[in-house]
Amino acid sequence: MLTYKRLNVIVILCILSAHVKLGWCNTNAAAAPKKYVGAIDQGTSSTRFMVFNEQGEVVSIEQMEHDQIYPKPGWVEHNPNQIWENTEKCIKKALKKGKLKPTDLAAIGITNQRETTVVWNKHTGEPYYNAIVWNDIRTAEICSELEKGSSKGIDRFRGKTGLPIAPYFSATKLKWIFDHFPEAKAAAETGDALFGTMDCFLAWKLSGGTRHLTDVTNACRTLLLDLDTLDWDEGQLAALGVPRACLPEIVPSSKVLFECAAGTGLEGVPLAGILGDQQAALFGQACFAPGEAKATYGTGAFVLMNTGAKVASRSGLLTTVAYQLDGQAAVYALEGSVAYCGSLIQWLRDNLGLVGSAAETEALAASVPDTGGMYLVPAFSGLFAPRWRKDARGVAAGLTAFNTRVVFFDAAAAAASLVRGVFGSAREEDAGDGKGVGRMGDGGGGGEQLSVAGDAEVRA
Repeated sequence: MLTYKRLNVIVILCILSAHVKLGWCNTNAAAAPKKYVGAIDQGTSSTRFMVFNEQGEVVSIEQMEHDQIYPKPGWVEHNPNQIWENTEKCIKKALKKGKLKPTDLAAIGITNQRETTVVWNKHTGEPYYNAIVWNDIRTAEICSELEKGSSKGIDRFRGKTGLPIAPYFSATKLKWIFDHFPEAKAAAETGDALFGTMDCFLAWKLSGGTRHLTDVTNACRTLLLDLDTLDWDEGQLAALGVPRACLPEIVPSSKVLFECAAGTGLEGVPLAGILGDQQAALFGQACFAPGEAKATYGTGAFVLMNTGAKVASRSGLLTTVAYQLDGQAAVYALEGSVAYCGSLIQWLRDNLGLVGSAAETEALAASVPDTGGMYLVPAFSGLFAPRWRKDARGVAAGLTAFNTRVVFFDAAAAAASLVRGVFGSAREEDAGDGKGVGRMGDGGGGGEQLSVAGDAEVRA
């Protein structure tokens, strides 16, 4: 089975091919055709660079993990500089491993963890603070205050953005940085401080600090984008205190944007595609028709269904942009999100010491017939779709003296797979047709092992 990470980069390959025709982005007819494309896959736990040939085969790959920083309970941060340094190293090592030069690449693309928020100085390139990660919940109080500003409460901004008010999305993270670092807010007012998600930060670095941009699939996760106009909404900016001067240009998911700068390891190579990771998995699973859906079991669990046109959810799902090809209308999707899936395995391994490696998970979960009435609710960052309860916390219920460590993994598997059932019920409420078509599940970091065992558990 193709993993979610592999699918992310395959989709970038597909998008690039729409522009460079995989044979390819060469304006000099006398020159040898460029036979490879590259993809930066910047995820929650690691960054990697992959090179593909004309047949879509991986010819070289390099991957590096970055630090997970937990300053306080519920806080999750990454060091943006470390991620960029790892990106540079992965690019150079992958090219060296494949005996390739930047001039061999027709183009590259970026896929990335969504919502994770960075603010950096336009002139020095230095972040004002660590990147605040998508599953960080420090902005719960900010969210509560925003909810009080409207009778619609958590749905105050849903009509325009398709999103509820939640710590998950970028805008409240950005507000937290501005509230705690006044110098960043002052610089943002004049455009001297820049905001972006990880795709934006990497693109800025690749351009040599000359291009500040993000694609629509990342912009729509900020709580600042109008889903109809696909532009930053002035009302949202005012409500959240975000200066427009600090915001990136919004571009389609598929478009030749610029040539990478000297010193990046990719000098002269065009950047021709950007997609948020979950939308990349949807595209990579070839869910091009309305009603087609995919489930991803990675750090979190995410189910997305292509809806074609925008569908306003009545059941707590997210309305999001699936992708936009250059010169075409945006395609939309409904999304169900759960923060902890593969990361639940990491918690059982690292915090409780119940397993030596994530690879053992599937066998352990399959070694017992059922959970014995035990249930795990991994609401470490609250409950995401469709409940959106930022005050919820994790629960282990139904424990008895007969429980062993094995049952924890079976319960974790069942918890991971329940996202499909929850999404299915909510999707039917929104669409009302029962015609959702599933593609294969994908995932990484322990999430896929959970889903394999858990699907059987839930069906039982």
